[in-house]
Amino acid sequence: MFTKSLPNVFTIGNLFLGVLSIILAFNDRADGAALLVIIAMLLDGLDGRVARALNVQSEFGKELDSLSDVISFGVAPAFIMYQAAFTDVNPALAWIITAIFPICGALRLARFNVIEGIPGYFIGLPIPAAGGVLATLALFHHDLHVYLLLVATLALSFLMVSSLKYPNFKKLGLPKAAIWAVPLVVAAAVVLAFMFPRAIPNVILVLLLLYALWGLKKNVERLFSGAYKRLRRKRKREDQSRPRRGA
Repeated sequence: MFTKSLPNVFTIGNLFLGVLSIILAFNDRADGAALLVIIAMLLDGLDGRVARALNVQSEFGKELDSLSDVISFGVAPAFIMYQAAFTDVNPALAWIITAIFPICGALRLARFNVIEGIPGYFIGLPIPAAGGVLATLALFHHDLHVYLLLVATLALSFLMVSSLKYPNFKKLGLPKAAIWAVPLVVAAAVVLAFMFPRAIPNVILVLLLLYALWGLKKNVERLFSGAYKRLRRKRKREDQSRPRRGA
């Protein structure tokens, strides 16, 4: 019985950390709040892999995972950014942009649950990646202009609901024999996060930004490549349709 519930334990842990991060952000502890979002990302990555390794996937677990992600990677990062950087901005603008992020995250998750995806890819930036970028980006609010952070929040929101393709690493499964080590991995991650409260978010921010920008770059390249091929085909048809002059 516990084996079947183990993936949901990780999912609930993800949700619990998301709620705690909101509380920490409310108490002006953005560093700790961002760390909890990062640890929640680890739990979110493990729940599905554990479920597949144990062959206990369920619709209940899928829906619970989506609801947890909205809180941990939608509401929590948006609130962290608001508390860290947006409190001195025009209230209406700050409230709207803060609300747009979890709304787009919820739309992205709903689409993911009902629309068949492309094998090996996510359609739109996954909400854990977007939330991880936003939460860690908030830690640099003293170094970055507030309007740059507002634009970054809107950009991440757009990427979540876009039709851009991002690599899906869910195929990197977890062997059933290695499940016993999962609690050790989580414990080690927690210890490292609180031993290096500044270094870990910096590393995670760089990795997630590379992921977001890599997906964007590949789609832009594909767009220009497709446009170039269409232009070549059009010119070829035009050349073929022109009347040839006699020798």
